[in-house]
Parts: sequence; structure tokens; C-alpha cells
Amino acid sequence: MPRFAPALTGGARRLAARPRSVLAFAFAVATASLGAAGALLASPPAMAQTADDPVRTARDAFARKDRVRLAALRAQVLDTRHPLAPWVDYWELTVRLGEARMEEVEAFYQRWPGSYVEDRLRNDWLLELGRRRDWAAFSRDLPRFRMNDDREVHCYAQVAAHLEGKGTADAARRAWAAQREPGDGCLLLGQTLWDAKLLTADDLWRRLRLAAELNRPALARQPAALLGEPVAKAVTAVFDNPARYLNSKASNVSHGRIELAALALARMAASDADTTAELLADRWADELGAEHGAWAWSQVAKQAALGLKPDTFRYLESAWDSLPRARRERPDWSDDTLAWLARAALRQGTGADRWRYAHRAIEAMGPAERADPAWQYWHARAQQALAPAGEAGEAARAQARQALAALAGQLDFYGLLAAEDLGAPAPLPPRAPAPSAEERLAARSHPGLQRAVAAIDVGLRGEGVREWNFSLIGMTDRQLLAAAQLACEREIWDRCINTSEKTRAEIDIEQRFPQPMRAEVVAKARAIDLDPSYVYGLIRQESRFIMDARSHVGASGLMQVMPATAKWTAKKIGLDFKPAMITDRDTNLKLGTAYLKLVLDSLGGSQPMAAAAYNAGPRRPQRWRQGPELDPAIWAENIPFTETRNYVKKVLANATIYASLMGGKPASLKERLGPRIGPRSPAEPLPDAELP
Repeated sequence: MPRFAPALTGGARRLAARPRSVLAFAFAVATASLGAAGALLASPPAMAQTADDPVRTARDAFARKDRVRLAALRAQVLDTRHPLAPWVDYWELTVRLGEARMEEVEAFYQRWPGSYVEDRLRNDWLLELGRRRDWAAFSRDLPRFRMNDDREVHCYAQVAAHLEGKGTADAARRAWAAQREPGDGCLLLGQTLWDAKLLTADDLWRRLRLAAELNRPALARQPAALLGEPVAKAVTAVFDNPARYLNSKASNVSHGRIELAALALARMAASDADTTAELLADRWADELGAEHGAWAWSQVAKQAALGLKPDTFRYLESAWDSLPRARRERPDWSDDTLAWLARAALRQGTGADRWRYAHRAIEAMGPAERADPAWQYWHARAQQALAPAGEAGEAARAQARQALAALAGQLDFYGLLAAEDLGAPAPLPPRAPAPSAEERLAARSHPGLQRAVAAIDVGLRGEGVREWNFSLIGMTDRQLLAAAQLACEREIWDRCINTSEKTRAEIDIEQRFPQPMRAEVVAKARAIDLDPSYVYGLIRQESRFIMDARSHVGASGLMQVMPATAKWTAKKIGLDFKPAMITDRDTNLKLGTAYLKLVLDSLGGSQPMAAAAYNAGPRRPQRWRQGPELDPAIWAENIPFTETRNYVKKVLANATIYASLMGGKPASLKERLGPRIGPRSPAEPLPDAELP
């Protein structure tokens, strides 16, 4: 049994036993760290949590923006020195932040120094100061913002720096260009840069091309407006009905006509790539000219790749071949477009063309995108494949091996693949020494971690998770291991795993990949001839072992089973089932493993396809397997849905590591990926048409 296996079973019994001791301890540690605010938390109240706990009631009042109720609850929790009083104080001030005075905000900072809510309120206050255009106050408060992760705040910061004469044009342009859902701050920054002639018309058209590619009309509004009313009206028409725009208006707008036609073709490609390709070939490629024509072809190729269409490679070639000579190496295309061109080359290319076009797309990506392990891996594979035979290609092959070796130490899909490409499955890293008694005491005594645990225990998981994550900022590997162990012991498995994953030099692999309920998982999996490590890999990705996890679409429990799926599976296996049973641990595990096994059998035993089916539904991988026979890693990389693509890779990597842990020796990811994936063979049984 692993060190972090649960000592208790039964979520209700655990929760019933916790609140009084956790909250009392939270009072003690919070008092020690909050300076003057400690007087508010000098002694813990003698109370157990109930359904009408004032903090939960306050959160409900906050959701309703009930100022009167919040003010009363704030006074109550401050008076009783509730350990989660900072949250109620935060909610009460937040609902009236638009009218708040600087003195009130500073007083809040002083009550809760160093806490998550202090920095959270600072984030909100900086946004409010930006809306008020109070740049002096904004600039004074900004250096104290620890999280510093709000893009809208970044935009306001660039405006403030520009007005003070301290900013740089490059930093401001980068902040503006990074926005995908611009709010007031980034709109203000765009207007400021345009007025100062630090943005050009080319910058605005580039922004419009991105908006068309992503189908974000809101993103298009400001650059279109800055280019003038005729362009703004035309852009609206392009998004409303691109085909009609091309047919009736494209020839009537002189200013920006080529740009607007290219935008319309990009929007058309999203719904019908093949018809758009015909329009490009018959007329528009010549009219657009080399650079805009190449971009339009790139959008056709991207949309065709997302649809896994058979002519995708031909469109991809047209995009590259249309480029003017000056743009051949660095086309002005988004990283997302280049990523799909690389995937299309891997999926549909043959021989040297597969690797040449994949290599070309990866080389053209920006530094951040190229740093992704997926592109590091496929770039190295392309280098190997394109290297000349013999001594002439040895330098390129050595460089590729070096890139694979750098990846091979990573505990992820491409790290595990790279290790096997170099000769053998990767051994698990040596286990770091367990946290000492002193390190564990420091974690238990950390006020932010204790407030996080207290919040999670009373059902405020979102608030608790944010407080926990904030508390990790600046921690060393040893401190992170101790914090992770605290979460493991509390059976807060998602914080256990996520915290342990943050360590770099010191790794506790059993902490990162815990095995709660090992006896039950192994028994249920083996009873139906299912690999327990595959089940663990899926649960770790689905719910992080949170018993009462619920997704935004209604999936529930450890294995995130949908209600309709649970009902169907229960009937299939002869289980007497009622909807309320879906979150019961044993029932959820039984239903989830049974459904996974049915999906796996329906897809010929392919773990990559079964994982995709579990996430996206069984019909989709049946469609995605049509086309050429593919290396399973290439098949997985070409899954059209980002969530499902990442999910499949993570489940399989998780399962491989669990297999290594459970088997005591390095396990092979390539064996788990299985044979090449392609259309169903005649010998393969027909998929179950009833699978939900």
C-alpha cells in the first residue's frame, strides 16, 4: 500500500470529524502570521460547521449582490473571529468596490496582509483604478501585486507607463496583441497606441485576421473601428455572412478590399473548406496576391485539418507554395495555424513530404509555441527523418538525439515517447526524501494552507483552491513536498497532485501519482479484465480523486460519469441503480470501469481511442479513425478537440507511470498506444451502436 493511501473510508465520516479541529487550528496559525490583524483571530470559537454556516451564507449573499446581508455577516464573522472571515470581508467590499475609497481598501490590506484575499482585492482594485483612470494610485499599488497574472491589469499598466513616459512601445504592443477577450484596459491601450502612432494599419489588419481565424467578432471591433467606419461596417458584414459579402460587396470596397476579402474567405473556410478552396483556386488567389492568398490558403488548410479532410495536404501545399519569397521561412501566420499545418503534415503527408512540411511549420512557430514538448518532439523526429544518410547527416541526427534526450526526463506523454525512441522506457525518478518533521510542521502551520483546508472542508472548494495555490508562490521544492503531503494526508487529492507536480529537482513520484482506494480499484478492474493502471490514469485526469467532483456538463464522481451513461451502463451490467447513487464511491467506480471496458472492447482494445471516447463520446473516435493508418501518437496529436487531444495524451502518460509504480519496473507507453490506428478491419467486431 503506498504511503499516501487513505487511512479512512467514507467521505461523510471524514468530513463530520474534521471541522472543529481544522477551524480551531486555522485560528491559531492565522493569528501568528497576520500581525495587527491577529487580534481579530486571537481565539478560536467553539463551533462546528452547520448547513447555515455564516461564511457559506455570505457567499450566497455575495452571489446575489445582497449588500445589507453581507454587511451583517461581515460584522458577525469578524466579531466571532471566524477563520474564514477574510473571505466575507472580501465579498462585502467587492460588491461595493465601485464606490469604495482608497482608505477602505488600504485598511483591508492591513487587516489581511500577505493573504490571498489581500492580493485578490488588489487585483480587483487595480482594475477599478484603471476604469477610474486614476493612474497615480494605480502606479502606487501595482508593485505590490504579487500574482501579477491579470492581462487586463497588464494593459492598464502599459497605459499608465506610457502616460508617465516610462513605457516601451514593444512591451505595450505585446500586451495589446496578447489579448483574446479585450476589456476596457486593452481597448484603452489600443486607442492610446493608435493615437500615439505606435500601432500601424498593418498591426490592425493582423489583429483582424486573428479575429477572423478565431471567429471572435468582439476581438475585431476595435481594430476595425480604428481603421474607419467603412472598414468597421465591412467587417461586420464579413462576420455576419462571408459568402454574401464576397458575392456582393467585396468588389465595392476600395480601401482594404484585399484584406476584407481574405477575412471573408477565412470565415467561409470554417464552415466549408472545400468550397472555399474552389473559390480561391478559381478567382481569389490571383486577386488577393501572394501574401494574402497564402494566408487564405493557410486558413483553408487549417479548417480542413480540423475536419480531417482528405484534401488537407493539397491545401497545405498551396499555402506554402503561394508565399512570396521574403515570407517563405517566417510567414505572418498565427501559431495555432502553424500547429494545425504541422499536424496535417504528420497525418496526411507521406515519405519525406510528411517530415519536410511538419519541420517547416514548426520552424516558423514563435519561441513559446516551439517550446511545447509536442513540437520539440516532432521537430526532433523530423530532423531524424530528413537527415541525409551516412556521415553527412550525422550532425543533424546527433542534434535530434540531444533534443529527445532533453525531453526524456519529463514525466509526460512526449517525454515518455522520447525515452523509448532513445532505446528503452524511462525509469521513474529516484524518490526524494520524505519531508522532515520540521518541514511538515511548517506546512501544517502555514496560515494560507490552513485557511484553504478550512474553506474546502466547509464546501468552498473554489475559494480554498485559490488560497492554496496562492500560498505556494515562492515555495522551494522541500516546502512544496511538505505542502503536498499535507494535502495527501487530508485526502485533498487534487492539491496533493498539483502541488507535488510543481517540484523540479526533488520528485516524490508516489505523491504525484497517489493510489487511493487501491484495493477497490484493482479488484473492480481485474474483475472485468481491465488494466488497473489504465483506470488510475483515467481517474487522475478526470477527477483528481475528488469524490464529489462535478463537471460543468453534469458528469459526477471519481470517474465523472454522466447521468444518462450511468443509467445505460447500470442496465447493461444488471445493476439496480438510482440517480442519487452516482456519487457513491463504489457505485461510481463500478459504473465507470464497466463503461470504460465496454468502450474499449467496442474500439478493438485501443486505449488511445477508448480514452478519446470516454472524453468526447464513442462516435467521434470512430470518425477520427477514418483515413490513413497512423502511428497512434500521430493519431492522438490530430484529435480536433484541444480538450480531448490533451486528455488522451495525459491519460496514457498517467497510465504508463502507474503501471511502472504498480509493476515495479519501467512500463512502455508505446505498448500501451498499441498498433497503428486506421479504419476498422473486417475482422474487428462492429462497435456497439447503443453506446452513449
